[in-house]
Amino acid sequence: MSILMRAPQECASWEWELDSFAPPGIDSALMVATRMSGLLREHRLLEPSGIEWKWLVFGRGSIGVTTKLALRGTPEAVELAQKIQECRPAGFPNAEPGVLTVVGRGKWFDAEGKERVEPDLVSLTVDPDERHLAAEVAVFHDIWGYCDFSGTPHPEVQKRNAPRLAAALQALESLLGTAAQPGDPTYFGRAEGYGVETPDLIDGRGPDLTDML
Repeated sequence: MSILMRAPQECASWEWELDSFAPPGIDSALMVATRMSGLLREHRLLEPSGIEWKWLVFGRGSIGVTTKLALRGTPEAVELAQKIQECRPAGFPNAEPGVLTVVGRGKWFDAEGKERVEPDLVSLTVDPDERHLAAEVAVFHDIWGYCDFSGTPHPEVQKRNAPRLAAALQALESLLGTAAQPGDPTYFGRAEGYGVETPDLIDGRGPDLTDML
């Protein structure tokens, strides 16, 4: 059960342009998704339980159908590609999968050092577009930053969690052979290096963001 507040937009995100790492297309996207999720699993930030995507038709866009495929263990990209093709809606034989999102649970630590489990602690998406291969890691909770969503500093929470995220991001850069680029800032924060940027403090407090939660 979730005990953390989750923002409707990311607090920070990191993007990789992967055209030099692998050719575009669904097969490469699945290979990237399995390798990246495996590394995040090693860092205990994402225990994959499924992969989901919307179906698209060229020239039309989304057909309004989303599929979620349960994952067990560490699936192979070839096996996933076959299962995805088998999931294609019968009424749309020309439909192709859109952005792939790996879902699952991750582990974090509270201020006392107690390990806890949270669904969708880290978001991993890979774009299988036939012209361009890209991936993104995003976070939506306040445990990675200096302040919580109400603006109250919680340095002990940050110290127990932010270094784990930073280590995973650096490992992903080594895996992919290219540096991550920070994603666009949102109301809830922005990436700075391998962490979440610390906001300007007023009287020792950060901005109260709970009005948008």
